[in-house]
Amino acid sequence: MWAEEGIFYQIYPLGFCGAPFENDGVLQHRILKVKDWIPHLQKLGVTTVLFNPLFESDTHGYNTRDFGKVDTRLGTNADFVKICKALHKAGIKIVLDGVFNHVGRGFWAFQDVLQKRHESPYLSWFHISLEGNSCYNDGLWYEGWEGNFDLVKLNIQNEDVISHIFEHVDQWVKEFDIDGLRLDVAYCLDQNFLRRLRSHVDGLKPDFYLIGEVLHGDYNRIMNQEMLQSVTNYECYKGLYSSFNSMNMFEIIHSLLRQFGPEQWTLYKGKHMLSFVDNHDVTRVASILNNPAHLPLIYGMIFGMPGIPCVYYGSEWGAKGDKKDGDPALRLSYDAPEWNDLTDVIAAMAKARKGSEALNYGSFRSVVLTNRQCIFERCSEHERVLVAINAEECDYMAHFDAGCGKAVDLITGEDHDFGGGSLLPGYSVRFWKMER
Repeated sequence: MWAEEGIFYQIYPLGFCGAPFENDGVLQHRILKVKDWIPHLQKLGVTTVLFNPLFESDTHGYNTRDFGKVDTRLGTNADFVKICKALHKAGIKIVLDGVFNHVGRGFWAFQDVLQKRHESPYLSWFHISLEGNSCYNDGLWYEGWEGNFDLVKLNIQNEDVISHIFEHVDQWVKEFDIDGLRLDVAYCLDQNFLRRLRSHVDGLKPDFYLIGEVLHGDYNRIMNQEMLQSVTNYECYKGLYSSFNSMNMFEIIHSLLRQFGPEQWTLYKGKHMLSFVDNHDVTRVASILNNPAHLPLIYGMIFGMPGIPCVYYGSEWGAKGDKKDGDPALRLSYDAPEWNDLTDVIAAMAKARKGSEALNYGSFRSVVLTNRQCIFERCSEHERVLVAINAEECDYMAHFDAGCGKAVDLITGEDHDFGGGSLLPGYSVRFWKMER
């Protein structure tokens, strides 16, 4: 499927476009900025753009007011139609953020409840007690997501709510021609709802793709034939940067073997989770890695390991942002894309990945593993690739049975001979495509 052979690029539109945090109601056509970045995306090798929330909301996008209307701070639906057409013309698919667990206090149905109370036909759309109260002193209590009363939890077991959501998914496919959804806090969503959503979108558009935001637990619970095709690989997210900061490659390789290794008990063999080193919710990778020389190497891991690599806007040139400074620090606006050595390496990895059956679909096996180096094999029916990473400043000579004499590095295009050992220069990443 297209997503499983793709390179994703994540954009948080409100931050990317420099919109004010509070919805001021002033129409600005900021979303058109994305069109100016399309040449950059093509040069980088992006095949899919994942847009975080862009529909009318109270503040940050996850407190939706209207699922059918692009946020006034970003522009109009017609503006976004232009963006979608331009992206599709460039061969880039579109995935939107589906925020179905909760809405904002400004959501039209919740406002009706606040005004009409027990007479509102939308009372059952939420989990509400008219005899309680909240920190907003509305004279009623309602369930907010994780106790946040600005995020009003929807009752997604209510048939009218389900119909409302599905109608807007239909609208997004018809109006914007989207290709998939990333489901916010998918781990909170009712599993029957997920089954019904999967069945619904399967009938809307061939190869429509559903990705769920999941943090912990057994991903197979909602990543299966009846629900979602993919989830966010948060298990490996922490292991990626921690392995480099502690110079302990055993940590990430252990996780990858647990998920994709050759043993029968492997959890997710043959599945494609979204791989990332940062996103709109966590500290940017350039701010969390102790050694800047490890930046291209950590991207080498997500482009070399099983999964779908996803790059967060700005991080491809090493933009920084620390979670402790608040979410806005992670969601900055940049006047124009930048290009440097890191971007060059990521673009080369994207090119290598797109042309490789083994890197997209191959099995996973650890070949060489030390605290500071790792070599693992990705093997498919027609191709074999060795991913080699040296996280140490010094050169490293790896001795192992390569199974053949020669290879070509898919990143640099250089030939490699395995006779007498394989030299890994300091701070290097290699994708060796083996002769068959």
